[in-house]
Formats: sequence, structure tokens, C-alpha cells
Amino acid sequence: MVAGPLIKQSSWVNTLDKQTLEQRIVRYGELVPCKTAFIDTHTPGSDQKENFTIIGAGVSESPDQYVHIRETPGFNIGAAGQPPKCTNSLHTHRTAEVFFVHKGTWRFFWGIDGTDGEFIATEGDLFNIPTGIFRGFENVGKEYGMIMAVLGGNNAGGGVIWAPHVIQTAEKHGLILAETGRLYDTKKGKSLPHGVNPMPLLTEEELAQFPIVNEKDVIPHYVARYLDIKAIGNKEIVQVLGKQGMLKDKPGFEIDFLQEGQKDLGERYTSNQHEIFMVHEGYWKIEVDNTFAVLAPGDTCAVPPNTTRSIKPNVSGETGLFLVRSTDDEAGYTKDV
Repeated sequence: MVAGPLIKQSSWVNTLDKQTLEQRIVRYGELVPCKTAFIDTHTPGSDQKENFTIIGAGVSESPDQYVHIRETPGFNIGAAGQPPKCTNSLHTHRTAEVFFVHKGTWRFFWGIDGTDGEFIATEGDLFNIPTGIFRGFENVGKEYGMIMAVLGGNNAGGGVIWAPHVIQTAEKHGLILAETGRLYDTKKGKSLPHGVNPMPLLTEEELAQFPIVNEKDVIPHYVARYLDIKAIGNKEIVQVLGKQGMLKDKPGFEIDFLQEGQKDLGERYTSNQHEIFMVHEGYWKIEVDNTFAVLAPGDTCAVPPNTTRSIKPNVSGETGLFLVRSTDDEAGYTKDV
């Protein structure tokens, strides 16, 4: 294995048992969705979204959001599932937001009106969305799609900042976002608590501070296509995002790509960092402190620091796994365009 402080081990340190390892695996087929996570829950065209929080509480605005693993390793991991033609409304974050497409075909678009730029992402593509721009995405495929997201910071930057028209449209359909970041559904008889104000809209002056960025400024520097990732990483583990990555950035975490045939894949090592293994293709055998499990496509495994681990494909064939590792970069903030 490569990247991150590690020590290769000749013997195991038995500190993580089988039951504990299974508790640190979030199975794709067991993901619990929330259909009321954000302000556009009732907005036509966005009302069929499902939001998932896998690692950390994420940025959901709903108390109904189920959290699979609350411990945060310096970042949060979530997912969005959407049927065809379903859109995630324009918003921005204060910290990094990195997506990879697990299932389907997606259109990402950005700008205060969503017209500054766009690109189509297919399965396995990774997008390191710059901070400082509004972004949205829609499923433009023919089947239910799923995208996985890594958000910088333990508290994911303090929530979502919505484009003003998103908040205004949501209110017309019965949802009010409080200044506290919580949603109140007037269709269910809810109202803002006494002394709590609605979330203020961004002013024209504030909106003017957001840059206008087109495709030529974003795609070459913030997008890694899956076929390119596999080609570059066909012999050695490749860093997709990080200081030495295909996409050079320091967002508080780094992302490596693993596939069958890479040098040193399957060797045992010890790391003092959190590592999150997210399977995209194939079946993988993971061992942690002399216990093992098999990970399937869409599964996520959170391995804590100071444990000995190894990872390798369990069967031959097309394989692909994203390894997300915490770093000590400041607060998970990524660079602006």
C-alpha cells in the first residue's frame, strides 16, 4: 500500500474483533434513506430525492435523517439517490465537496442560476467541486442513480447555503428553513419556534462575490474520469485527489484508487490515520486485526487508526475501490477556483 504514515507488519495486533469490524461496515443494501433531508423536499422535480449519511451527520436539515456511523475522521461521507429527471437544487458549502458516481449518468451544473457551466459524469467519475460556487446535479440516465459524496470537516462546514430562489420556491411548497438550519413543514402544521427567524436570503452584494466559472476552468482541474483513473492506476495504487494526486488539492482528506493487479496490493500495514474503503466495482476482502469481511459494490468500511489492515480483490475481474484517508490539512477547506 502507499500514502499515509504506515508500518508494514509481520504479525497482527488483535484489537478489532469480527463483530466490531461488521459494525464498521455500511452495506449498500442496508443504506437507510431520508426523503425529507433538505429544503427542496416538496419542490416539483426535486421531491423524489433520497439522502444518505454514511460517515458523520453530514449536512441534512432534517431531524429524521438516519446516521449510520456518527464518528467522523475529519470528513463526512454521504450519498444521494435519485430517479431519472430528479434534480438536486443549487447550493454551496464552505468546505470541500467531492463526488464519485456509483450508479447512473449525472449532469453537474453550477453558477447562481446554474448556467455558468456543466458536464456529464458517468459511473466511476470523480468531481472535486470547487468551493465558492453554487452547484446542483440531476440524474439524466434512464434508471435510479447513486452518487457518493465526501464533505470536508468534522461538522461538514456548518451546513448548506442555498441559492435565494431555492428558499423562496420551497416556502411556496410549505417548507421554511430556520436560521438554525432546521426545516419546518407547514403542511404538517409546523411553524418557526418563537424567537427563531427564517434563514436570511443572500443579498445582491453577497451574490456578487461568487465567481463566474466555465467548463474550461473546472473540468481539466477538478474532474477525474474513471477510465483515466483505471489506466493510470493499472500497475500501482494511484492518488486521485491529494497533494500528489491526479487532482492536486488539500481538502482535509485524500483519495486513492485501488484495482486488481497493482503492486503491493494486499500487503498488511498499520496506519495512524482513519481510512474509509468505498467499493465501486468487484468484491474485496478486507482484513483488520486478524478479522476479515468481504465488501461488495457500494459497501463502505471505516477502519480506525492504529490497526493493522489489508485489502485485496476477493475474485478476479473488473475491480475498483476508492480509499479516503484523513489528512491534517486545515479544517477540510479546499481551494477556490
